[in-house]
Amino acid sequence: RALEELRSSLYNELRTSEGAKRQQQRFCGPVVMGRVEFNFPIFLTLIHYSIDWILLAFFKTMSLLPVSPPKTTPFSSLFSLGAIMAFASGLANTSLKYNSVGFYQMAKIVVTPTIVFAEFIRFRKTISFKKVLALAVVLAGVAVATVTDLEFNAFGACIAIAWIIPSAINKILWSNLQQEANWTALALMWKTTPITILFLLALMPWLDPPGVLSFKWDINNSTAVLTLALLGFLLQWSGALALGATSATSHVVLGQFKTCVIVVGGYLLFNSDPGFVSLCGAVAALGGTSVYTSLSLKETNHQSSSKQLPTQIPLPKSKTSENGSEGSTVTSTSNVV
Repeated sequence: RALEELRSSLYNELRTSEGAKRQQQRFCGPVVMGRVEFNFPIFLTLIHYSIDWILLAFFKTMSLLPVSPPKTTPFSSLFSLGAIMAFASGLANTSLKYNSVGFYQMAKIVVTPTIVFAEFIRFRKTISFKKVLALAVVLAGVAVATVTDLEFNAFGACIAIAWIIPSAINKILWSNLQQEANWTALALMWKTTPITILFLLALMPWLDPPGVLSFKWDINNSTAVLTLALLGFLLQWSGALALGATSATSHVVLGQFKTCVIVVGGYLLFNSDPGFVSLCGAVAALGGTSVYTSLSLKETNHQSSSKQLPTQIPLPKSKTSENGSEGSTVTSTSNVV
């Protein structure tokens, strides 16, 4: 009965433009911090990674955790990834606490050009002009489709700006270690999660308000927090798998694609009314994502075919020809004599 009432209320809310925007704010925002009033974003992130570590330890005990790659990775690389992951996740949740979803989405859009610029500076990696145009369409469409308000304060704006660079570097390092050093997602999570927990413990006194021990830890609130932590583990695992299979830029585009699918899907399936402008922005972003994916697949197929082309290797002279030439030389010499 409760689920049916919730479905009816959501359906009625989604039918109007303002209701759709309110539901977008509610579902895209921090549900636990909003509904459960758990206003401790860093501690919430700490619980998330602590649950991750417990699950990974269980996998290791059951011999389900993949082994580390044979090629030794410097500890500095793993330490850097764990530290940056703490800032990326912790600052993201803190930004959602102090800023509106619209402002958070604007900061999230800036992550894409930051990744492109960082990969060019660090790895001299460039992308084609066609892919740049496709990315521009995706970012503009997402901005039109999702940015409905830009409410923020000075502290929240600083947090959002500070989150952009760690988020971009985090994705680049994850993708690079999995593709270049042959790390699996779970093995890399097992190595970096303890470092992330240590840095989150250091961030708590600076960014979380006091009073976490006085929070009402009843059955409902505890279940909500733990459920979110379990879902966070699945989200991090799937994100790591995507980063290992694609690239940092493609992973961000995938996230933008998901957001636009939610907007268009709500309109098609639940008769929601996000507004004509927002709907056009979502459709444009989906089109740009399709073009970007097509260009990436063509480049991948071209690189694979180039690697499989046989190389022309000059054949060594056979012994028969060498002996034959020697024999002809001897014969000619004997004739002269």
